[in-house]
Amino acid sequence: MRIDLHCHSTASDGTDTPAELVRNAAAAGLDVVALTDHDTTRGHAEAVAALPSGLTLVTGAELSCRVDGVSMHMLAYLFDPDEPALLAERELVRDDRVPRARAMVAKLNELGVPVTWEQVARIAGEGSVGRPHVAAALVELGVVPTVSDAFTQDWLADGGRAYAEKHETDPFEAIRLVKGAGGVTVLAHPAAEKRGRTVAESTIAELAAAGLDGIEVDHMDHAADTRARLRGLAKELGLLVTGSSDYHGSRKTCELGEYTTHPEIYGEITRRATGAFPVPGTGGA
Repeated sequence: MRIDLHCHSTASDGTDTPAELVRNAAAAGLDVVALTDHDTTRGHAEAVAALPSGLTLVTGAELSCRVDGVSMHMLAYLFDPDEPALLAERELVRDDRVPRARAMVAKLNELGVPVTWEQVARIAGEGSVGRPHVAAALVELGVVPTVSDAFTQDWLADGGRAYAEKHETDPFEAIRLVKGAGGVTVLAHPAAEKRGRTVAESTIAELAAAGLDGIEVDHMDHAADTRARLRGLAKELGLLVTGSSDYHGSRKTCELGEYTTHPEIYGEITRRATGAFPVPGTGGA
């Protein structure tokens, strides 16, 4: 089985619609794909409706978190999307994205970059607006060559000249909320240092003690030695080890299935979940 547990669609900052994502996942030879848009489940229904036979969909979300001043992301799988407490927190985070993006546009204007809110909103479309949409605007204007090049201290990286904060969930609270909704939690790309500051291993240990299920080890932003170190940490802490592409369509260079999760780990995730269940494809639309 080929299992990719971290993908994005136009419901947040990917370039494939949810329907296109599942069709492309099947075409890429995946058996299981997770739709984990930022702080939203809005794309799930479309993905389910288009799900090809032979492909299973894991529903989820990537939750924006912050601890000790460090931004981090928590992958949440197979939770009840209508559970009130987790739903309210997702909406709080999502609603803060627009004023945050407007603040980044204002900072860029102060730096002499002629980006406009209308441009960013056009790029975001119906998705949850975020830094990648602002980064894409910088690419359109020729300020940077790629979206990744916008995530530096010169521009949009944490603490960068045009960075602006938004509401982010305490990760210990995120674990509690996801567990309360019957879901499973995995810390996304915990050592992706090129994105900015990362959480300390001592914090990961505290999260594990609080109920964190796993860490995403096999990821494009982790070098081979980093992956080896994280595997050792996961073994020490009793955490599941996942791998995934963090696919965003054409917005990033990674491909579907670039990194994958072992079937035994996927099976354990599904065994632990009680809020929702993987959806097998029946042919799609």
